[in-house]
Amino acid sequence: MVDSTSSTRSESIKQKLELLKLLADETRLEILNILMHEDSYVEKIACELSLTPATICYHLKKMESAGVVNCSRSQFYMIYSLNRDIFDKPLYELIKNDEPTPTTDEKYKQQVLSHFFKYGRLIQLPAQRKKREIVIAEIAKSFDGDRTYDEKEVNEIIHNFHEDHCTIRREMIACGIMAREKET
Repeated sequence: MVDSTSSTRSESIKQKLELLKLLADETRLEILNILMHEDSYVEKIACELSLTPATICYHLKKMESAGVVNCSRSQFYMIYSLNRDIFDKPLYELIKNDEPTPTTDEKYKQQVLSHFFKYGRLIQLPAQRKKREIVIAEIAKSFDGDRTYDEKEVNEIIHNFHEDHCTIRREMIACGIMAREKET
């Protein structure tokens, strides 16, 4: 099993870090100040800042790729405008981590799952009871709780994770995740 929360969190942090690094440049801050007053184009900004259009274009492209400015065509010019959605937020909203911090239990579960699962398959059933329950609960997520399965369906689903479907099925019953009904 893959820890998607940590990869999502690191992507979110990378995006925020990219934005803050982008803002830590004197020329870009000057460009943003110009765009705060009015939408503008490369040549006009270059003239105001006494820089070359190539330099301004370089900075605007970086800012556009980070979502700080927007660009639209107007006749012969590319007009740049400030993405006000970003700048209307308070700084704390811009940098706060929206992802919930995983608890120690969640981290432990992810470690157990990453140790015992490879490429979505259970490589070994843990001997330790707590780890075994975590692994069994992960497999149980593949079942719809509102549905009754026949034994063949249960075996097929479990077999997607491990060959020993009998042991896994017994463990699910022992953990109270699954109940066996007598056929009538």
